[in-house]
Amino acid sequence: MAANNGGYMLETKFTVTAFAVFTFLLHGASDVATDKVSVSVVKGDSVTFHTNATMNQQERFKWYFTKDLIARIGGDLNNICTDVKCNNDTERFRDRLKLDHLSGDLMITNISTSDKGAYRLQTFSSKHIGKTFTLDVNDAPAEIKRKTVMEGESVTLDAPKVRNLSDSMTWIFNGTRIAEISGELTKICEDVQCKKRFRHRLKLDNQTGSLLITNTKTTDHGLYKLLTKSRRNHYSTTSIKSFTVSVTRNVKKNDSGLSSGFVAGICVVAVVLLVITAVIAGVIYYSQKSFKKGQKFLHNRRGSGQDLI
Repeated sequence: MAANNGGYMLETKFTVTAFAVFTFLLHGASDVATDKVSVSVVKGDSVTFHTNATMNQQERFKWYFTKDLIARIGGDLNNICTDVKCNNDTERFRDRLKLDHLSGDLMITNISTSDKGAYRLQTFSSKHIGKTFTLDVNDAPAEIKRKTVMEGESVTLDAPKVRNLSDSMTWIFNGTRIAEISGELTKICEDVQCKKRFRHRLKLDNQTGSLLITNTKTTDHGLYKLLTKSRRNHYSTTSIKSFTVSVTRNVKKNDSGLSSGFVAGICVVAVVLLVITAVIAGVIYYSQKSFKKGQKFLHNRRGSGQDLI
């Protein structure tokens, strides 16, 4: 009977062990992370998916879009592939994927609607990590706001929403960074070219990140972009807001509503007309005076001739 009990216990232990092995093979190690994250962006934005891990020489990360392998990084840092090398020769992500060698983070730039879907991170290391990022892309094109001001006036370029202190915001004018704000710190461009153009005329709102340009000049005309980088626990996004500013020359007008240039032109024409009129009047006056003298001379000669006869 004891032998039978021992055999039963041995069979039970074997069954439990086999079940545990099967469970491990089916679900992976007990410390596998299976986070699911939803991310929403606008067409043209950029997004970075974070692994929240630090790589070592034994780490191997793979990124999948639906079922396609789109990026990978191994212990050998040269073993990195993006685009056509590991995406079945497709062109979907050409020149738009970037991998961080230290963390394995994946960045997708200039997002299009075709990027919508599920992105899966698979790691192979002492601690396995599995994450799925569901990306939703709003097809609405980014609006370009247009501002028109008179030279010498002020103009405000408004940030789209109240700023989160964890966000960083950068203002760019025609490709040149002119102002930025991060946390409680604000910075206005310091380089010579920027100082010459915007000297003491730029102000940042710490609460919203909006940019104020005072005493505008015609040289302020151009394209302004606001880059907002938002960091979350599992992902980061970079959104772009664009503005076009037109500065028109401030032409002074008199009380009648006519420009000073137009009034000056009228005055010049009037003076010229007066001079011409005066000249004509003078010519007529002297012509008439000469004519009268001639008539008087003839009359006197005729009178003298009659007396002689």
